[in-house]
Amino acid sequence: MSVLLRRRDFAMFWLADVISVIGDWMLMIGLPIYVYVLSQSTLATSIMFMVNVLPKLALGSLGGVFADRWDRRRLMIGANLLQALCLLPLLFVHSVGSLWIVYVASFASSVIAQFFIPAANAFLPTLVNEDELTAANSMNALSNNLSRLIGPPLGGIIAGWFGLTGLIWSDLLSFLLAAILIALIATRPGQRVKPALSEQRVNPWLKVGREWAEGMRLIWREHNVFVVLVLFGISSVGEGVISTLFAPFVSKAFHGGAAEMGWMMGSQAIGGLLGGLGVGWVASRIVPTRLLGICAFVFGCIDLIIFNYPAFFSGLLIPLGLFVLVGIPTAGMFSGYMTIIQTGTPDEYRGRVFGALFALGGLMTLIGASVAGLLGDRLGPVLLLNIQGGGYVLAGVLAWFWLRHEHKANSPAASEATAEPISVS
Repeated sequence: MSVLLRRRDFAMFWLADVISVIGDWMLMIGLPIYVYVLSQSTLATSIMFMVNVLPKLALGSLGGVFADRWDRRRLMIGANLLQALCLLPLLFVHSVGSLWIVYVASFASSVIAQFFIPAANAFLPTLVNEDELTAANSMNALSNNLSRLIGPPLGGIIAGWFGLTGLIWSDLLSFLLAAILIALIATRPGQRVKPALSEQRVNPWLKVGREWAEGMRLIWREHNVFVVLVLFGISSVGEGVISTLFAPFVSKAFHGGAAEMGWMMGSQAIGGLLGGLGVGWVASRIVPTRLLGICAFVFGCIDLIIFNYPAFFSGLLIPLGLFVLVGIPTAGMFSGYMTIIQTGTPDEYRGRVFGALFALGGLMTLIGASVAGLLGDRLGPVLLLNIQGGGYVLAGVLAWFWLRHEHKANSPAASEATAEPISVS
């Protein structure tokens, strides 16, 4: 991993991600609380989260088309600057009557993110060699957990000193710093294939539709890419379930509140840091498909132990240790998903595939959250959370037997890298 960070372009990309996500975590500490205090309504708070999910469903896949069309580096710079602008209207939210500004700003920021996310994941393979992708993706998992550890307490300090205004300006600054760091990256994408003259005369929206359909056909053709999307969909249902039922579970099983939830989330982030470091070490020793299968299976098994532990034992110390443990395979799953898609997809299609991946994830997360919301009180959180843990176990087993585990030297990404080397200015 230290070798990757010594590469200037990757280090700029990684640091931009760390700074931006820390800013997001800081704002996530204060904004939901501020909305609730103003409105005294859980519905008003939930709407804020819903408007963040809707663009994923409507634009997640479409954003990938433009991530394949445009210069991804410039797209990421522009997206960071636009997301910074989206924060400014929040400075004028002072009453229930102005909460609509929060919803509009959150929706607009989420729309922009649907173009940034596939571009960033598609851009990463241009910064490292193919055999370093698993380690590079584990570094991204590590940065997310590092941000998760730093952002909330830092956000709490800033909120205490400067209030919501301080959090808004801090997040805005993080976007500006991220844009500057990405602008300093010297790597440029390979030359895009220009459409034929007859194609240039086609209706632009029809062309977008054709390009989107080409990406979907590639997903269907590439066995491992298709399987990864199915497995990601299965696990995303579980994410929707646990995001809805985690608080009731902590309350009923451990008689805990916000503090206990914070300890558990922090413990899992520590495990994620350890996992990020560990994946970097095993990256050269295990192929990504095996890594995904093992980590998903282990993650599901530890989840099942956590959810059923309170039925047999009491105390919080051992569950906190289990949350550290469950964070470790999380990094392996993330790295496995990303690396399989990056190595199994030609560069000119990566944006569309990642767009489809995250759009599917958003849809399945919404389904999981809806099922949990409708059945949580009737069936209880433990039963549904066991189904969530079982889903990860199933995903691990399917990954082990359904994915093709050979590490192909003639993968689309490898062939493309041979035909068209990365140009560095």
